Amino acid sequence: MSSDPSSTAGPGAAAGAALNPAERLLNLVIALVNTNAAMTKQQVRTAVAGYADAPSDEAFERMFERDKDMLRALGIPVVTVGTGGHTDELGYRIDQDAYALPPIDLTPAELGVLSLAAQFWQDKTLQTDINRALVKLRAAGAGDPSADALAGLAPSVRAVGDAYGPLMEAIEARRTVTFSYRAAYDGTVRTRHVEPWRIAARDGGWYLMSFDRDRQAPRVFRLSRIESRVRITGPAGAYDIPDFETDVMLGKAHGEVRQAVVAVRPERAGALRARAKPVPDGDRRTWLDRLPGAGDGADATGWDVLEVPFRSLSGMASEAAGYGAALIVLEPEPVREETLRRLAAAAALAPAGSTEVPRG
Repeated sequence: MSSDPSSTAGPGAAAGAALNPAERLLNLVIALVNTNAAMTKQQVRTAVAGYADAPSDEAFERMFERDKDMLRALGIPVVTVGTGGHTDELGYRIDQDAYALPPIDLTPAELGVLSLAAQFWQDKTLQTDINRALVKLRAAGAGDPSADALAGLAPSVRAVGDAYGPLMEAIEARRTVTFSYRAAYDGTVRTRHVEPWRIAARDGGWYLMSFDRDRQAPRVFRLSRIESRVRITGPAGAYDIPDFETDVMLGKAHGEVRQAVVAVRPERAGALRARAKPVPDGDRRTWLDRLPGAGDGADATGWDVLEVPFRSLSGMASEAAGYGAALIVLEPEPVREETLRRLAAAAALAPAGSTEVPRG
């Protein structure tokens, strides 16, 4: 990589094309990492792509100060130093000793966690970069995927879509947004004006937590129901994001927490066990007697019986079906029926001659 910071500017500085703020930040990091000593503000403005777009000296000052603060908030050590010579002008660089990462030495289990997280991202714009990173880690000998202790766990979230980028940009700048939204209850499409607070993934989908200015109340929106392009409006810092619990706010949108009772093979369904609890010892035998074939003398001892909290029936059934014969839903009946329906549909797709029978 060149040590000349001007080499990082790219064509954007000359052409004056407006850059995404995230791209401008990345260009600034590359420039400050590769400068021989330090870069003055004037050097940043002329050499780093994105800063030549500033219409005035004052606008550049605000842009540069905001970007420095952002990098420091992200943990990137931007330091201020004297440039030497006959002037008192200050320069800026990134402290490489503080910024450099130690050598990466991942265990097989840690690499397994990364591989598992990579499956979470099904959006094409993210999947390519993630796959490249995993290939590089494995090529460097960081763990052995064949020893992955998490094999079989495969989280799935639908593609994040075009709304994600503008919403994240608006949240970062605390700017309002406008979009057309299709309501779940009647399918009508209305224009919404909101103050975006946070984005989270739950039950296979992405959700925006926000304040709806039209209704003057907090609201949750599912990103997949946003019908139009998200338009960022208003000035930066237009509102404050309050302290709130993500799960509490999403819970109000998704309904009350209910309990499912499931039988699970020992040492299976680790992700589900993380939020479940064993049924009381006095009730365990009763639940085991409800296992398929238990009344015919079938072995019912090789099962753990757990209570699992859930909000979405379809989400719970989808998760249960994903464990196949390692898990049986005992209660409630609607979750059991939906899980069996999904398993039957999967069995119908099995190759001819397969003897695998869903248990549910």
